[in-house]
Amino acid sequence: MTEPTTDDGLLEAAERELLLSRIRDIPDWPQPGVTFKDITPLLLDHAAFATVVSALAGVGRDEGGVRRVDTVVGIEARGFILAAPVAHVLGAAFVPVRKAGKLPYATRSASFALEYGEATIEVHQDAFSAGDRVLVVDDVLATGGTVEATVGLVRQAGAEVVAVSVLMELGFLGGRDRLRDVDLYALLRV
Repeated sequence: MTEPTTDDGLLEAAERELLLSRIRDIPDWPQPGVTFKDITPLLLDHAAFATVVSALAGVGRDEGGVRRVDTVVGIEARGFILAAPVAHVLGAAFVPVRKAGKLPYATRSASFALEYGEATIEVHQDAFSAGDRVLVVDDVLATGGTVEATVGLVRQAGAEVVAVSVLMELGFLGGRDRLRDVDLYALLRV
């Protein structure tokens, strides 16, 4: 594994070190050969959690600090934990993208491959209006399938994906390659 890096300007060196110290590796979970990045220690630390929310929300603002998005999308499940406070900080709407069968109203759906299986995600059909400016937030970018499918759902509704902002990118899995037509920001890259 390579040394973690960050996107320029999103984190100071001390913030980066704080976040890295609060993410633990869980080997062979959820299956052998997969190393799970556990962010629960980060969530237990108010300073680390506030740093993440602030940095992810920064992607939703322009250079002058003005909000440039109408809606923040959180991807189930850990993406909800990060995206909801980002939406709050930005004064934007929050939309959950969920696993199939979890939303009670009419949905749009997309299926995709994961690094260790397949999945389907859904969003309510009325979650976006044409022209809405959307920031997609998630915890980890791995192979890119989940984020790519989410971007597709947003675009199907006629909304614009302004950017994708993630806590951590697992660069060795190549997810960024699937998202070449999206502005992608990762606080940490490993």
